Amino acid sequence: MNNEKNRYGDTELEEFRTIIAQKLEEAKEALEILKGSLSHKDDHGTNDTGRSFNMMEDGAETLMREENAQLASRTEKFITNLEHALIRIKNKTYGICRKTGKLISKDRLKLVPHTTLSIEAKKAEN
Repeated sequence: MNNEKNRYGDTELEEFRTIIAQKLEEAKEALEILKGSLSHKDDHGTNDTGRSFNMMEDGAETLMREENAQLASRTEKFITNLEHALIRIKNKTYGICRKTGKLISKDRLKLVPHTTLSIEAKKAEN
Protein backbone atom coordinates (compact mmCIF):
# COMPACT_ATOMS: atom_id res chain seq x y z
CA MET A 1 0.00 0.00 0.00
CA ASN A 2 1.31 3.47 -0.90
CA ASN A 3 1.46 5.78 2.14
CA GLU A 4 2.91 8.73 0.23
CA LYS A 5 0.91 11.93 0.69
CA ASN A 6 -0.43 13.57 -2.46
CA ARG A 7 -1.18 16.96 -0.86
CA TYR A 8 -0.58 18.94 2.31
CA GLY A 9 -3.25 18.90 5.01
CA ASP A 10 -5.34 21.91 5.97
CA THR A 11 -3.20 22.66 9.05
CA GLU A 12 -0.04 22.64 6.97
CA LEU A 13 -1.66 24.79 4.27
CA GLU A 14 -2.67 27.33 6.92
CA GLU A 15 0.92 27.43 8.16
CA PHE A 16 2.11 28.16 4.62
CA ARG A 17 -0.66 30.74 4.14
CA THR A 18 0.60 32.61 7.19
CA ILE A 19 4.18 32.61 5.88
CA ILE A 20 3.05 33.81 2.46
CA ALA A 21 0.77 36.51 3.88
CA GLN A 22 3.71 37.90 5.90
CA LYS A 23 6.03 37.89 2.87
CA LEU A 24 3.29 39.48 0.76
CA GLU A 25 2.83 42.31 3.26
CA GLU A 26 6.59 42.93 3.39
CA ALA A 27 6.87 42.90 -0.41
CA LYS A 28 3.99 45.36 -0.81
CA GLU A 29 5.61 47.72 1.70
CA ALA A 30 8.93 47.47 -0.14
CA LEU A 31 7.18 48.16 -3.46
CA GLU A 32 5.56 51.31 -2.06
CA ILE A 33 8.98 52.56 -0.93
CA LEU A 34 10.44 51.84 -4.37
CA LYS A 35 7.56 53.57 -6.11
CA GLY A 36 8.04 56.57 -3.81
CA SER A 37 11.70 56.79 -4.74
CA LEU A 38 10.80 56.61 -8.43
CA SER A 39 8.25 59.41 -8.15
CA HIS A 40 10.60 61.76 -6.24
CA LYS A 41 8.42 61.75 -3.12
CA ASP A 42 11.61 61.49 -1.10
CA ASP A 43 13.59 64.08 -3.12
CA HIS A 44 16.24 65.74 -0.96
CA GLY A 45 16.50 68.74 -3.23
CA THR A 46 19.89 69.60 -4.70
CA ASN A 47 18.41 72.24 -6.98
CA ASP A 48 20.44 75.06 -5.46
CA THR A 49 23.89 73.42 -5.71
CA GLY A 50 26.60 73.99 -8.36
CA ARG A 51 26.17 72.88 -11.98
CA SER A 52 29.00 70.32 -12.04
CA PHE A 53 27.69 68.72 -8.87
CA ASN A 54 24.20 68.62 -10.36
CA MET A 55 25.51 66.85 -13.49
CA MET A 56 27.16 64.14 -11.39
CA GLU A 57 24.10 63.95 -9.20
CA ASP A 58 21.84 63.60 -12.26
CA GLY A 59 23.92 60.69 -13.61
CA ALA A 60 23.93 58.90 -10.28
CA GLU A 61 20.22 59.56 -9.87
CA THR A 62 19.47 58.13 -13.31
CA LEU A 63 21.41 54.97 -12.51
CA MET A 64 19.70 54.64 -9.14
CA ARG A 65 16.27 55.16 -10.71
CA GLU A 66 16.96 52.45 -13.31
CA GLU A 67 18.07 50.03 -10.59
CA ASN A 68 15.00 50.88 -8.49
CA ALA A 69 12.73 50.40 -11.51
CA GLN A 70 14.23 46.92 -12.08
CA LEU A 71 13.86 46.10 -8.41
CA ALA A 72 10.25 47.34 -8.44
CA SER A 73 9.54 45.13 -11.45
CA ARG A 74 11.01 42.08 -9.71
CA THR A 75 9.06 42.91 -6.55
CA GLU A 76 5.81 43.15 -8.53
CA LYS A 77 6.52 39.74 -10.06
CA PHE A 78 7.26 38.33 -6.57
CA ILE A 79 3.95 39.74 -5.29
CA THR A 80 2.08 38.16 -8.20
CA ASN A 81 3.77 34.80 -7.54
CA LEU A 82 2.86 34.99 -3.84
CA GLU A 83 -0.76 35.81 -4.73
CA HIS A 84 -0.83 32.80 -7.06
CA ALA A 85 0.51 30.65 -4.21
CA LEU A 86 -2.40 31.82 -2.03
CA ILE A 87 -4.81 30.73 -4.78
CA ARG A 88 -3.13 27.30 -4.86
CA ILE A 89 -3.57 27.07 -1.09
CA LYS A 90 -7.25 27.90 -1.45
CA ASN A 91 -7.55 25.23 -4.17
CA LYS A 92 -5.55 22.79 -1.99
CA THR A 93 -2.99 22.29 -4.77
CA TYR A 94 -0.22 24.20 -3.02
CA GLY A 95 3.09 22.42 -2.62
CA ILE A 96 2.61 20.00 -5.50
CA CYS A 97 5.43 20.08 -8.06
CA ARG A 98 4.08 21.03 -11.47
CA LYS A 99 6.63 18.76 -13.20
CA THR A 100 6.67 15.63 -11.06
CA GLY A 101 3.29 15.82 -9.34
CA LYS A 102 4.96 15.00 -6.03
CA LEU A 103 4.98 17.11 -2.87
CA ILE A 104 7.63 19.81 -2.66
CA SER A 105 9.55 19.56 0.62
CA LYS A 106 8.37 21.73 3.50
CA ASP A 107 11.86 23.17 3.92
CA ARG A 108 11.89 24.35 0.30
CA LEU A 109 8.40 25.85 0.60
CA LYS A 110 9.38 27.73 3.74
CA LEU A 111 12.40 29.25 1.97
CA VAL A 112 10.71 29.83 -1.42
CA PRO A 113 6.97 29.81 -0.64
CA HIS A 114 5.93 30.73 -4.17
CA THR A 115 7.80 27.87 -5.85
CA THR A 116 5.98 25.38 -8.06
CA LEU A 117 8.96 23.08 -8.58
CA SER A 118 10.67 20.57 -6.32
CA ILE A 119 14.46 20.68 -6.02
CA GLU A 120 14.73 17.69 -8.36
CA ALA A 121 12.58 19.34 -11.04
CA LYS A 122 14.43 22.64 -10.70
CA LYS A 123 17.81 20.91 -11.11
CA ALA A 124 16.51 19.04 -14.18
CA GLU A 125 15.53 22.40 -15.74
CA ASN A 126 19.10 23.70 -15.57
